[in-house]
Amino acid sequence: MGPADPDPDRLPPEPGPGSGATAPARSFTAGPLLAVSWLTVVPARVRTGPDGSLPVGAAASALRWAPVVGIGLGLAGGGLLLGLTALGVSPVVAGLLVVGFWALATRGMHIDGLADTADGLGSYGPPERALRIMADGGAGPFAVVTLIVVLGVQAGALAQLAAAGPVPVLAGCALAAATGRAGFCWVARRGVAAARPGGLGATVAGSQPAWVAPLWGVVLAVAAAPLLTAPITGGSTHHVTTAFSASVGVALAAVLVVGLAAHTRRRFGGMSGDVLGAACELGCTAVLVVLAAAR
Repeated sequence: MGPADPDPDRLPPEPGPGSGATAPARSFTAGPLLAVSWLTVVPARVRTGPDGSLPVGAAASALRWAPVVGIGLGLAGGGLLLGLTALGVSPVVAGLLVVGFWALATRGMHIDGLADTADGLGSYGPPERALRIMADGGAGPFAVVTLIVVLGVQAGALAQLAAAGPVPVLAGCALAAATGRAGFCWVARRGVAAARPGGLGATVAGSQPAWVAPLWGVVLAVAAAPLLTAPITGGSTHHVTTAFSASVGVALAAVLVVGLAAHTRRRFGGMSGDVLGAACELGCTAVLVVLAAAR
């Protein structure tokens, strides 16, 4: 598995029936802390068992907390975008720097997953060959083109969004980052097997009820809608259609993630950590594009 999985060979196991492992008891804090540890560079310690096993249900809980981590990353990126443009930096340059910041803050896991998924889908042959290509670690032509397009679109959309005012910028970036991570819960929903053993994909495959991702989408769209119509410089407000841009962006992200999950499940025989990263980047990009267009 490629670098889209955080240290896949060292992921703490979740003990299965008959494994003989003794896991720590369930803990409310284990899921959020594990989400921060897995999905960002922020150090967060999760109490493990004597054999290094995670608390019961921690991995599944971490995926459900991922959109909250996304909100934090989005707010940080939005603040950076506002700060750079206030200093006179070109909006396009500021947008590129925010994209770079998000990559650094997440160890590049999600863009690596997007690249590996693009190469896997662009290959021919059985699932085993596609998975070998994805695990190779190199970047083929499909990966390069996909990264240029997706990251370039993100930067351009951020540049266009930068003039919307502080509250819409912060809300828009938070909505985009959180929506992308809500896609994790759909990719790893119950009934979906891991494409291969080991790594993050095998740890969380089939762990999420099917309603979790749609619920997150509704909550995020409803919460962001009033913030996206906040007054901008000069006291005017956005056109009323901007209030619906949150719902449109989330809906477009959902269509892309559902399509990606279905196609990769057929192509690879299941889901992997790389597909999680690809879903995150596509969902985030979809929301940013819609919000930028609503400007």
